[in-house]
Amino acid sequence: MPSITISTDNPFQKLITETQDDPAQLQSSYENHRVNRNSQQKAIILADDFPGWKVDDILMRLDGPRKEDDYIDPRNCLVFWGRPPSPVRDLIAYVQDELKAVAPSLWTMPLQNLHLTVLEVAHSLAKDEIEGLVQTLKSSTEVTPDQISEYPTSHQTRLLKPIVSFDSAALALSFVPAAGEPARGQSRGANDDYSYHHLRRDIFDLTRQANLPVASRYVVPSAHLTIARFINHDGFLIEEGEKEGQIDRSRLKVLIEKIDEINKKLESEYWPQADGTIREGGEFIVGGERGLTMRRNRVWYGGGEDM
Repeated sequence: MPSITISTDNPFQKLITETQDDPAQLQSSYENHRVNRNSQQKAIILADDFPGWKVDDILMRLDGPRKEDDYIDPRNCLVFWGRPPSPVRDLIAYVQDELKAVAPSLWTMPLQNLHLTVLEVAHSLAKDEIEGLVQTLKSSTEVTPDQISEYPTSHQTRLLKPIVSFDSAALALSFVPAAGEPARGQSRGANDDYSYHHLRRDIFDLTRQANLPVASRYVVPSAHLTIARFINHDGFLIEEGEKEGQIDRSRLKVLIEKIDEINKKLESEYWPQADGTIREGGEFIVGGERGLTMRRNRVWYGGGEDM
């Protein structure tokens, strides 16, 4: 494994420095980010002037009742993903079912497509542009693709404390970096001084060391897997009367209440317990099963091809 020199413009190093490289402070930054965002989004969605969901127009044309058979997503990307282990996928399946019970029109991410974006190298480019980046990485004499994908096997990181995070466009299952909490199975004895945020930092610099530019949209303190998106307003509109076709605010409230209910269950059952245990699905070892997945082209909804 090549030695890594942390570049001065590495966007992930800034938070590590600000939190004094302390796992507890780093975890708090992730926790505060998702709690504050959920609170902000809840206020927006429940406000009297909320105009409705930010419908994903591209996904609407790719899947669902308004699917267009000949439509092709024009956006091509290059990403490094962490695939969730089966217990986390099972937990997400449960959460998706709970959400669909009150919002049947939600588009839910297929379980086999679930992913945690550790680093987005490039997005929304033409296919030949992505191919050029792939060839640059494959021809690098400094860092090989395998060295990047296998990096988590020697730099283990844990994510804990799942909750549903949301905004007016999508919902996700989000985690925070571990900070000395109890561990399960293979992660027992793990040193949480090296966190998921450190992993993101190092993968960023390994990628740069391979002479690839990095144009990532995700540098905020968030560890999330998108689990559902809005592709229409079905089920959220008033169906009769003089306000027919307007947003049904009572249905919005039902969905927000369901999210709150799910999050209370997750905290009580899937967060570290007082007896030192963690239920299956409550801990995510990033890259623990097969390292990072390098994915290219139309990856937006979990598709694309391995590099």
